[in-house]
Amino acid sequence: MNARWFLGMLLSGLFLCSPALADPIFVDEFGTGIGTLGPGFIARDPGPGGLPAVLTYPLPFAGVQGDVFLTDADFGGISLDVIRFNGNGTLLFYSDNVGGFDALGDTPSPPIIDYSNAVSLPEIGPEGNNGAFYTPLPGQPGFDISRPIYHFVSDGRIPEPPTSLLLGAGLITLLGYARQERKSV
Repeated sequence: MNARWFLGMLLSGLFLCSPALADPIFVDEFGTGIGTLGPGFIARDPGPGGLPAVLTYPLPFAGVQGDVFLTDADFGGISLDVIRFNGNGTLLFYSDNVGGFDALGDTPSPPIIDYSNAVSLPEIGPEGNNGAFYTPLPGQPGFDISRPIYHFVSDGRIPEPPTSLLLGAGLITLLGYARQERKSV
C-alpha cells in the first residue's frame, strides 16, 4: 500500500459519498457565499417588483419561489432584510440600509412586490453580528429535494478558516501517514 493509493481512495470517497442532508449554505450581505456556486454579485431581480441592482448568489439547485423576511427585535420586530428565491437557481439578499450603505447587499428598499409564498424568521444575535438559520419544508421558499439548510448572516461576515490552518492540517495528516508507512516497511 502506498501513499498515492491511499490519497486516491480518500479523494474518491469524498467525491462519491453524499450525506443524507445537504451541506449548509451560508450567505452574508458582503457577497461571501459558502455552499453556493460562487460569490455574490450584483444583478437585476427578475422577480415581481424586483430592484435593478441586488446581491445575487447562484445556487446548485432551483429552489421553490418565495421570500424569507428577517425580523429585527431591535426595530420592533419589523422586517428589514428580505432573502428572495426566484425559482431560477438564485438567492437574492436585500439588506437594509439603516446604518448607511456599508455592504454590497444594502438596497434602497425591499422588493416593491412580495411573493405570496413567504416565511418570517427572527434575527438571532446582537446587532452587528446577527442572522438566522432556516431549513425550508416542502413548498416553502428555497426548498429543494436536497433538503438545504441556510444560514443568513444579516449583520456581519461569515467567518472563514485561515488558509494556512487548512493547509497545515492537511500536511500534518499526510506526514503522519508517510511516517507510519515507513515504519511498516
